[in-house]
Amino acid sequence: MADQIPLYPVRSAAAAAHRKRAAYYSAAGPGSGAEWPSRYQLEDESAHLDEMPLMMSEEGFENDESDYHTLPRARTARRRRGLERFVCGGWKLLCTSCCDWLVNICQRKRELKARTVWLGCPEKCEEKHPRNSIKNQKYNIFTFIPGVLYEQFKFFLNLYFLVVSCSQFVPALKIGYLYTYWAPLGFVLAVTIMREAIDEFRRFQRDKEVNSQLYSKLTVRESKNSIGHGISEDVRKSSGLFYCGPLAPRGSGGSQSWQKRPLHSASSCFIRTDQLDGETDWKLKVAVSCTQRLPALGDLFSISAYVYAQKPQLDIHSFEGTFTREDSDPPIHESLSIENTLWANTIVASGTVIGVVIYTGKETRSVMNTSNPKNKVGLLDLELNQLTKALFVALVALSVVMVTLQGFVGPWYRSLFRFLLLFSYIIPISLRVNLDMGKAAYGWMIMKDESIPGTVVRTSTIPEELGRLVYLLTDKTGTLTQNEMVFKRLHLGTVSYGADTMDEIQGHLRNPCPQMQSQAGGNNASSTPPRKAQSSAPKVRKSVSSRVHEAVKAIALCHNVSPVYESRAGVGGEAEYAEADQDFSDGNRTYQAASPDEVALVQWTESVGLTLVSRDLGSVQLRTPSGQIQTYCILQMFPFTSESKRMGVIVRDESTAEITFYMKGADVAMSSIVQYNDWLEEECGNMAREGLRTLVVAKRALTEEQYQDFESRYSQAKLSIHDRALKVAAVVESLERQMELLCLTGVEDRLQADVRPTLELLRNAGIKIWMLTGDKLETATCIAKSSHLVSRTQDIHIFRPVTNRGEAHLELNAFRRKHDCALVISGDSLEVCLKYYEHELAELACQCPAVVCCRCSPTQKARIAKLLQHHTGKRTCAVGDGGNDVSMIQAADCGIGIEGKEGRQASLAADFSVTQFRHIGRLLMVHGRSSYKRSAALGQFVMHRGLIISTMQAVFSSVFYFASVPLYQGFLMVGYATIYTMFPVFSLVLDQDVKPETAMLYPELYKDLTKGRSLSFKTFLVWVLISIYQGGILMYGALLLFESEFVHVLAISFTALILTELLMVALTIRTWHWLMAVAEVLSLGCYVASLAFLNEYFDVAFITTVTFVWKVSAITMVSCLPLYVLKYLKRKLSPPSYTKLTS
Repeated sequence: MADQIPLYPVRSAAAAAHRKRAAYYSAAGPGSGAEWPSRYQLEDESAHLDEMPLMMSEEGFENDESDYHTLPRARTARRRRGLERFVCGGWKLLCTSCCDWLVNICQRKRELKARTVWLGCPEKCEEKHPRNSIKNQKYNIFTFIPGVLYEQFKFFLNLYFLVVSCSQFVPALKIGYLYTYWAPLGFVLAVTIMREAIDEFRRFQRDKEVNSQLYSKLTVRESKNSIGHGISEDVRKSSGLFYCGPLAPRGSGGSQSWQKRPLHSASSCFIRTDQLDGETDWKLKVAVSCTQRLPALGDLFSISAYVYAQKPQLDIHSFEGTFTREDSDPPIHESLSIENTLWANTIVASGTVIGVVIYTGKETRSVMNTSNPKNKVGLLDLELNQLTKALFVALVALSVVMVTLQGFVGPWYRSLFRFLLLFSYIIPISLRVNLDMGKAAYGWMIMKDESIPGTVVRTSTIPEELGRLVYLLTDKTGTLTQNEMVFKRLHLGTVSYGADTMDEIQGHLRNPCPQMQSQAGGNNASSTPPRKAQSSAPKVRKSVSSRVHEAVKAIALCHNVSPVYESRAGVGGEAEYAEADQDFSDGNRTYQAASPDEVALVQWTESVGLTLVSRDLGSVQLRTPSGQIQTYCILQMFPFTSESKRMGVIVRDESTAEITFYMKGADVAMSSIVQYNDWLEEECGNMAREGLRTLVVAKRALTEEQYQDFESRYSQAKLSIHDRALKVAAVVESLERQMELLCLTGVEDRLQADVRPTLELLRNAGIKIWMLTGDKLETATCIAKSSHLVSRTQDIHIFRPVTNRGEAHLELNAFRRKHDCALVISGDSLEVCLKYYEHELAELACQCPAVVCCRCSPTQKARIAKLLQHHTGKRTCAVGDGGNDVSMIQAADCGIGIEGKEGRQASLAADFSVTQFRHIGRLLMVHGRSSYKRSAALGQFVMHRGLIISTMQAVFSSVFYFASVPLYQGFLMVGYATIYTMFPVFSLVLDQDVKPETAMLYPELYKDLTKGRSLSFKTFLVWVLISIYQGGILMYGALLLFESEFVHVLAISFTALILTELLMVALTIRTWHWLMAVAEVLSLGCYVASLAFLNEYFDVAFITTVTFVWKVSAITMVSCLPLYVLKYLKRKLSPPSYTKLTS
């Protein structure tokens, strides 16, 4: 069995591998390969699968011609070991375990079950369902403060500050004033709590707005309005009604079984699903036919009927249920499918819907596909957290060394704690303050950038993530494309019409086709027998004019488009007067369809003269250029499916009684159906290279006998209980033989502005782009080519549909042999591969230059983002514009929302909001780079500021017999971390290594950022060595040069320390800004002015002497001059990459 595939099998023999290769790649049919089992039969042959392990390395291709090789499975789990694992994981594991235990106790998930809902009789429903409301808040009034504090103190840095601050309440451990410890910590916590409170209040307001929407409830006596508690989910056009939840004000229905009020004989309506699946096209929904025969709405309460629905699930593309009416003889049973349902967050765009609420609240599809928002933490913050742990280890080691050298005299443990507090400045609390203020400054700069107007920073804690991205996950519809289709090309085999030659088609249509006229006359005279003779007669070459007529008519008939006329009287009219209130002029007509491609085709036929003027479920009316109305009766409709990749319609011409089967679809599906030709494949390739979406159109004439035979078999197949889908498909396929090829159409999906250069910019920056879309495979592949997501020189590997482990196993092996090709995979196949071969698929896909995932549900999009995070450890960014992208945006390390046609749901849920996709290039290349570089320099400099004073404290204590006495006290320590050095250090947020124009011109510079070289243990150790050198020079120099009083040591060392810090800021700066110079002068002026008020710490008479000045200058020169010399030599001998571009 497929489940027995070993992950560590023994290498198979070459003959067995050859046998498996033949079984997989041979066609199932007569011929040389017919004796081999088909690809799908391999699932039941465990021996075959045992001999075909997955190939996960290039080594398997060496020195062996066999296609299958035994290779060790890729290792993906990375474990932290030793002390780091113990220190890092201990605290987090303890807190996480406790919180998870409390959550499981408080929020036990209820088991989801199928349900039976009676029409108008809620008392018969035994099951209890969740409240019809949604909740996106992370906290409640009781968990807000504990939750926020936990999120803060789960980081080692904040926890350390808390312990140090609390220690100052113990008199024996008190080192300085309480405000020197609690003021910075309180400031950080206050800012965090206020920010979280504002975000939580905004979420509460959005939930309240949705949960307060009105719905209409149908009761026995009257129809009244009341306040709804949110979203119900599947609205189905079935009989039972009784919530249209919230269909009345907005039309965003809940999960309800629904029925259409019989305003139109069509018993159908259109809905928009853009907030659910990202598709802006309108979908046709059909009512349950049983309820449409009721004379009035009140009769819904007089019948005994119920809806049986499957249990709530994630899949938004399927639904199974039944509608049963018990009071009829015999009882009426109707199957319910996806075409009878309205999900929550969909909008009724046309018609009136009456539905039965089936799913509510948390059980709706939209809520189940929405992941809970998480608190995002930047990679830079995690790296700084690791560095603070290393500093803590150094702090403890230094304290132990001091106590050891002291000789463990007296209460040595008290001395140990005092040393820990004395050296606590090694981990400066101002690090969090400076970084948080820096993040706020980066956000302000982003929003004030005139090159990307309208950009909003909604999460101010992760701007540095924009500079560390490796994977960009993007939606297609509305993100890369405008979802506006334009008809571009019509190819008839021997002649091709483009945008500049459409007038020729109009000319052909204005002139009646002689062949068609003669055909019509012959058909009227001789009816069926001549059609039989005609079908068997030899083929006659048709004129170009007749072929144009047939092609345009086929395009105008084979679709699911409905014309809509706006009402003149507005809303509020009764049903019976709706028809009279409509204006049927051409200017008042719009088209609704399940696909924008369909609308583009019908709009094109209107532009050339053949207009669709009316359509319902049973007939279609066309108007010719001469004004004549042609009516066609729709006998059968075969909708498009992702499996068949084609759609068809059987129509009867009312004037001639001619029956014709029209079909259109993707070239891969139609090439084997149409008659032999020598141009279809070539022209499809040509159009695809132009970025056009192609459709092949064909027809077949049917006699009355042929159609009656088909209808009989088709009806019987639809009533089958077992294998209904297969039997129906087999009957339809009996018609799809030797169809006459009419034409090939090319439609362009307009891309967003500057999508191609933006994608090229991101690729050159080393960012791998994955397109995750809910659209069809052919559409996604076409857009990937036209947007240059996949370059013209790259091959595309389309992952075949797989349904089980065996097929996935074989398909992964086939994909393994491809090199440097883009991957296109469907959501269903992705689900199967992730179930059995998650790591293998991730490793292979990550090697691809581009990946396209089509037919993805919102949950799958989020899962892919988490898979990349877990498997690669790299930073991911998600870009989307619809409600279906929210889960992906929240799951990624960085989420970017685009305000577009699909609303603002993605924009509000994202960390960053932009108005156009092209703005992402500057957002990443310029602001992402600057934010990361600046925060890296700022964080390391703040740690250097704490390290240097801790080194001076260590030297001071070692000289004075290892006494645990502070070197600087009170205001000196507060001033050192604030007014004396804060402004120059914080001015590093204005620094930039390259100009924005250079960063955009050379996106390759972005690749260096992903390596994390600006902040690493190497750069950190360099700053540690600098701090030790400068701290030692400053302290020993002051001790060496002081004369008589100890207070002189304080004055000399502290003044030299301030000057050294100001000079080091100047050394760190790469591009000067005028505010930087102001900050340097201001800080120096503040220090000089404060000397007059520091009588408690300094000898004012001494600091005004020349001796003080030259001693301070000498010590400062020795501490800083060597570093300036080293920096100059490094830039000359080993310049960074960006200096080569700016020189």
